[in-house]
Amino acid sequence: MDNRKTSFMSTSVAVRVDGVETILIDVPTIRPHRLSMHTMNSQTLVLVMIRCSDGTVGIGEGTTIGGLSYGEESPEGIKLTVDTYIAPAIIGMDASRVAALMTDVKRRVKGNRFAKCAVETALLDALGKRLGLPVSELLGGRQHDTLPVAWTLASGDTTRDIEEAERMLDARRHNIFKLKIGLRSVEDDVAHVAAIKRALGDRASVRVDVNQAWSEPDARRGIPALEAAGVDLIEQPLSRDNRGAQARLAGRYAVPIMADEALHGTTDAFDVASRGAADVFALKINQAGGLYDAVKMAAIGDAAGIGLYGGTMLEGGVGTAASAQVFSVLPKLAWGTELFGPLLLTEEILATPLRYGDFVLQVPTAPGIGVELDMDRVAFFRRDGYAPRIQPAGATTGV
Repeated sequence: MDNRKTSFMSTSVAVRVDGVETILIDVPTIRPHRLSMHTMNSQTLVLVMIRCSDGTVGIGEGTTIGGLSYGEESPEGIKLTVDTYIAPAIIGMDASRVAALMTDVKRRVKGNRFAKCAVETALLDALGKRLGLPVSELLGGRQHDTLPVAWTLASGDTTRDIEEAERMLDARRHNIFKLKIGLRSVEDDVAHVAAIKRALGDRASVRVDVNQAWSEPDARRGIPALEAAGVDLIEQPLSRDNRGAQARLAGRYAVPIMADEALHGTTDAFDVASRGAADVFALKINQAGGLYDAVKMAAIGDAAGIGLYGGTMLEGGVGTAASAQVFSVLPKLAWGTELFGPLLLTEEILATPLRYGDFVLQVPTAPGIGVELDMDRVAFFRRDGYAPRIQPAGATTGV
């Protein structure tokens, strides 16, 4: 018997991991989505399917934005990490002891939080299906059946963004809007935001995401002007590494400052909280490294008096459903969520789409993360052109 298999698991495994399949699929977006570092015209979803010896198949997603322009992990790198390092470590192991299995994965694989999140999600999905329980019940118990959902206005065109927001309000789909800024001058960005807020008035909350694009002097000019324009929240105005400066901003202005890119796991959450470098945490299961650590980060923020916001990496239906399971267990989610990722895509990959309406997302109630893939659509969009398959135990997968 392999020593690593006896380190934390019984020699008698009731349900084992039999196979792991990792798929890249490319899905167009409904319009260009402009961030300060990248413009998206499509999104690459990294799907992980784990087959267990009892026939259960768990699904997970590890999705980022803009290749390597946003962070250290790319879709191709996520697939490589899962195929080459994580899959061999979990095949043949006890599929029901997810926490112990992921502890071993973290020991063997440093960093690579998006890849770990995808695998952990798939394992929890399979466990929930096996037990007949939503993943929320495995994470402490659901406290919310619906979640408020913001929509991001990121065309860069003021008139177009106002028209888009009006359509969302009329359809009762969103009444919280986040504007992506940072590509233009501070003055031009402020004028853009102020015009949209004037048009929407008290009918909607308007927030901005600078995506680390400003210097501290830029922020000192921009934040008071955004505050005067009626903006409710400012996300990651400075570089994620410039926590001292962001602490100065968080303590200087009435409008809350939210940390996003600065939060990569529990250690970052503790450091940001201890420095007073944020008023709000944007929680993202991929940046956290998984569902378990996202819950831990929420606890750190809550203990420090920091507001919580359910963030997104613009995941498709799988990652969005998994995020909703996590956010539904948090007692306080003062700033709502941003789980609109599937709505930004032109095509649906779920057998049954997530339910949006009356400004909220319905948290799935079926066992596991609560969704299933439409395998025909996955096959159509997968990058390598092959029909989805699950590798048997001992097999290897290509990149």
